Amino acid sequence: MHHDNNRRLLETLIDTVYDSLEGYRRASETARSPQIKDAFTQQMARRRDTLDRLNQELVRQGGDLVTKGTLTGTLHQTWLAITDLFGDDDKTAVERVEEGEDYLAGKFEAALEDDDLTPETRAVITAAYAEIREGERLADRLSLMAQGTFGRD
Repeated sequence: MHHDNNRRLLETLIDTVYDSLEGYRRASETARSPQIKDAFTQQMARRRDTLDRLNQELVRQGGDLVTKGTLTGTLHQTWLAITDLFGDDDKTAVERVEEGEDYLAGKFEAALEDDDLTPETRAVITAAYAEIREGERLADRLSLMAQGTFGRD
């Protein structure tokens, strides 16, 4: 039963990672600040690596490669709201990026509490989670950048 459970869990995580990647892509297109655009582009590269690692583990477990996000999930909806905000104010949008990253981190934390994980899958999820935590720190740095750009109001 291990494998089925591991596969399902990986698929769920991959879906949410995909949604966050797509979110960063949209955000980088809509952000005004060049620094914030750059930061998002770098974050996308790291997030893509995370996605690849999770996907490789899924395939190793006998699952099918996931090649797109959910387009309906909670995180996807969150990101759509975030990118709409960039049209008005980078600062507000950046704060929402943090919410998206928190949501994603929560998914990984829950996954790591699963006792059914094989050691290999746990190792892959743990590495991915470390990158997600970096994303949270990035969001902190971005909000400082955004405040710097717009001054304090």
